[in-house]
Amino acid sequence: MAMIDIQGVKHTYELTSPTPSGDVLVFIHGWLLSRHYWQPVIDLLSPQYQCLSYDLRGFGDSQLLQGNPSRLAVYTPISYAEDLAILLDTLNLKNAWLVGHSLGGTIALVGADQLPEQVKGVICVNAGGGIYLKEEFEKFRSVGEQLVKFRPRWLCYLPLLDLVFTRAQVACPIQQRWGRQRLIDFVIAHPEAALGALLDSTTEAEVHRLPQVVSRLQQPVYFLAGLQDVIMEPQYVRHLASFHWLFRQGDNNVIEISNCGHLAMVEQTHTVVDHIKTILNQH
Repeated sequence: MAMIDIQGVKHTYELTSPTPSGDVLVFIHGWLLSRHYWQPVIDLLSPQYQCLSYDLRGFGDSQLLQGNPSRLAVYTPISYAEDLAILLDTLNLKNAWLVGHSLGGTIALVGADQLPEQVKGVICVNAGGGIYLKEEFEKFRSVGEQLVKFRPRWLCYLPLLDLVFTRAQVACPIQQRWGRQRLIDFVIAHPEAALGALLDSTTEAEVHRLPQVVSRLQQPVYFLAGLQDVIMEPQYVRHLASFHWLFRQGDNNVIEISNCGHLAMVEQTHTVVDHIKTILNQH
């Protein structure tokens, strides 16, 4: 684990050794999560590819200082993509494939749009969208705001609460260690970042911006969808994918994974790894 200052915030990252492939896989986590969920995937891919994982500003170990909020004070996908650009430049990483989960998928798409020379392609995991349903989004934002407000640290010490997190938003219960990690990440996310990332990424303007971004990307873009994902349903994944040239020319850039909810990288690790390898071998 290493740390690097990005626009006044200490970011935690982990970078594996370079490999003969010359490519680097950059893993971006989702809302109220952290880099840790990518580790099972990285363990299987790092012998072939250099892998970078990091905690987004305000999440995991990339914490804002209490009483000293981020000087940026915005948490849009664009602002997070700017953080990513600085990270890649500082580490002198090129030939990058961005692999993003949920909100991380949105950040990956925006990052590819901003960094066409550095980013070779994008793989979105449990990520899609581009359709603004007013009532649904208002409900989602309202529930999210309540979740963010009630996150006392003592939740981490409640017996068996981690078991609740092993069953939330997944097709089958995941290992208890992942339930424990989800509980920790849920509690420690900085309030400013947790609320800001939720609200700034789900405005009507941001939702409608995403298909425009996908439609102008020249790099290959693939989408891995969990068939039992109730957070990002496959129909919304296919909708966003349809704006990309791979979809329009008849290539199958949407890959559906059975028995999989919203955490594909820990629910179906080997399947995700196999699909990533196949995609990279094609390009």
